[in-house]
Amino acid sequence: MSRIGKKAVALPKGVEAKIEGQKITVKGPKGSLSRVVPECLKIELAEGAIKLSPAAQPEDLFAQWGLYRMLIDNMVVGVLTGYRKTLDITGVGYKAEVKGKNLVVTVGYSHSVSIPAVDGVKVVAETPTLISIEGIDKALVGQIAAEIRSIKEPEPYKGKGIKYTDERIRKKVGKTAGK
Repeated sequence: MSRIGKKAVALPKGVEAKIEGQKITVKGPKGSLSRVVPECLKIELAEGAIKLSPAAQPEDLFAQWGLYRMLIDNMVVGVLTGYRKTLDITGVGYKAEVKGKNLVVTVGYSHSVSIPAVDGVKVVAETPTLISIEGIDKALVGQIAAEIRSIKEPEPYKGKGIKYTDERIRKKVGKTAGK
């Protein structure tokens, strides 16, 4: 049995859920999200909570049971409070700015890198060296943050590049220290 899957997802005040067959839609003050749950899981709304239970006994059921319970919980948190990731840019001349709806990043290449805007995600360059990504879909916010970070990952000698604000870069000792 899935320990995570057995727990019900509580619906806080201001969040509504609607179930149509295997599709669940969650609405809150920040917006609306929907997801289709696989046929091997039964989904029901009872007493202000969403409960998932197994409908069959396939081998990978328990992993899916816990996964979809957490995905639904992430939807509830997203429409209630939203998600936010921040990125720091470190390096001389490295900067980011929003032009129109696109984020333009200058990180030591011969050209600037432009990241197009995505619906449902707000990208803001708070300062030239701090990027903030906000949205209601946790996976989409994380994906956009990872794509921006992959433009210039932090290098281990000086730490130059784009990193998450809470990320720690383990710096290596340079070549001369080994002698």
